[in-house]
Amino acid sequence: MSEADLVLFALLGGTALLLYGVHLVGEGLQRAAGTRLRHILSTLTGDRVRALLVGAGVTAVLQSSSATTVMLVGFASAGLLTLRQTIGVILGADIGTTVTVQLLAFDLLEVSPLVVFLGWFLFVTGRGTWRYVGQAILGFGFLFLGMKLVRDGTAPLAQSALFADLLSSLTAQPLLLVLLSAIFTGLVRSSAAVIGLALSLSAAGLMPLQGAIPVIFGANVGTAATAALAAVGQNAEARRVAAAHVAFKLIGVAIFLPFVGPFGDLVRATASDVQRQIANAHTIFNVVLALIFLPFAGLAADVFTRLIPETRRAEGGAIYLNPQVLDTPAVALGQALREVLRMGDVVVQSLRDTLVVFERNDEALMREVIARDDLIDRLEEDIKQYLVKLREHSLTEDQAERETALIFVIVNLEEIGDVIDKNLMELADKKIRGNHVFSAEGWREIADLHAKVVENIELSMAALAAGDREIAEKVIRHKGNVNVLERQLRQTHIARLHSGLRESIDTSSIHLDMLAALKRANSLVTGIAYAVLGQHHA
Repeated sequence: MSEADLVLFALLGGTALLLYGVHLVGEGLQRAAGTRLRHILSTLTGDRVRALLVGAGVTAVLQSSSATTVMLVGFASAGLLTLRQTIGVILGADIGTTVTVQLLAFDLLEVSPLVVFLGWFLFVTGRGTWRYVGQAILGFGFLFLGMKLVRDGTAPLAQSALFADLLSSLTAQPLLLVLLSAIFTGLVRSSAAVIGLALSLSAAGLMPLQGAIPVIFGANVGTAATAALAAVGQNAEARRVAAAHVAFKLIGVAIFLPFVGPFGDLVRATASDVQRQIANAHTIFNVVLALIFLPFAGLAADVFTRLIPETRRAEGGAIYLNPQVLDTPAVALGQALREVLRMGDVVVQSLRDTLVVFERNDEALMREVIARDDLIDRLEEDIKQYLVKLREHSLTEDQAERETALIFVIVNLEEIGDVIDKNLMELADKKIRGNHVFSAEGWREIADLHAKVVENIELSMAALAAGDREIAEKVIRHKGNVNVLERQLRQTHIARLHSGLRESIDTSSIHLDMLAALKRANSLVTGIAYAVLGQHHA
């Protein structure tokens, strides 16, 4: 095997370990703290400085600015955050990702096998959060091990005159280096891995600072590609967030690129070894960009709001489910919940309209309610398929329980839609065709039971939205009350039959079947409350 083959194998293997290490670190830390970090992000206010600090802190923990910005796109798509709230976080995320590069600049390559062992030991023996922390440490071990492979494997190239000429020509074309770095970063979805590769090459004496700086610029541009992909097909606010992220990167590179030489001189004064200089260049670049753009966050939000106007969305299916964020389960579950709540709104509206159809003999509204069931069926299918795909990713125990609960909820909502469509609307059609009229007392009883079922489904959806166990338990207690009321109303209707009341005789089958259908719908509503409590039965 030739020396060239060995160098190529070391470069490929080391790069693969770098990328896998980044994946393990991000996944481990997301599973350890992702839900809490998601909550912090989703409750942001318009305070730009606080948003900057939160973005830096969250990204420092997640070790990925891409993960943070994808979360932001998801929140914007779900209507939880506005562009004005996210700009500070975007700039902070770029600062937070420099923590990873600073860690990689430490000379830990020789002890990387020990870091791998420690991470593996915690991952195998740990429970809960410690297991995920172990996974993250294991990932860092692979990062350093990959860098060591690249450094040791490519060291012979330092003696090659041909490689020296190639490197010199590339260094003389910083724009080309920016472009190549941006493309590679977009493909591997990790600026830290790309800069880690540059650190490895610099440790082998192959990458001077002057060549690494354009690679840093390109890596910063390329990492914005992940957020841009996540925003494809999303609402205007999500696309604005992604566009702002891309624009900040491009404008920043345009500002710095003409001054690569002076910037390099500044960075050399911060450290003596090239690896630390590269890490410092990355940090300075992102901190300066944040300081430049943060004062203009409000203006930038206005500009992107005008550039990307709102567009009307089709009502034929899901609007919040973004397949690009499936590898970030905390965000994906948030979007799925948003869509489930939307599905619940459609079901509640149909249930409310049901009473109007019966009261007014409104055939047009009846056809609208029947057509709406197709939307309910479509939403159930879209959400179910999305959650099934999410299950293919690594979920924590809590995330897996939430995913299962949402499936139970949408199944019950779809069945309530069927009760409305196949039972109540058929009874409404029968009433209209037969020109039947309920007795005044009988109609009041139906309206009373209907109101209680509507109240319960609204309570159950509120419990789901807030994760409120007390509200869910209240819905479950109401089930017994509704069952008792339904039996009482049957008895009073039968009493009217015995008294010979003509309206009661004419509408008897419709009346009793309506009571049964509303009782069935309420039982399904109770199933939603049980799902909120983590008990998947009605």
